[in-house]
Amino acid sequence: MQQDVPTTSTAKPATTLVVSGEVGGLIAIIVLVAGALVFSGQQVSAKPEFSAQTKLPCGQCHKNPAGGGALKPFGQKFKANGFKIK
Repeated sequence: MQQDVPTTSTAKPATTLVVSGEVGGLIAIIVLVAGALVFSGQQVSAKPEFSAQTKLPCGQCHKNPAGGGALKPFGQKFKANGFKIK
């Protein structure tokens, strides 16, 4: 026969943080966006503002005519000069 022996536990009960629906949804969105930014492997560097500033097409600086990615020598000089045309 087996006896039931009372046991004592020193573990504390788990506590749960309850957040209201709107705040919880906002927190979830922030966490998802932050995670996407942290774990995305792409580096965003093309800035349409530069094209507007210089009145030049994106392909003036970038090897890809649509902009973004590798720079041509002109684009490398533009970047090295603090994004200003001499």
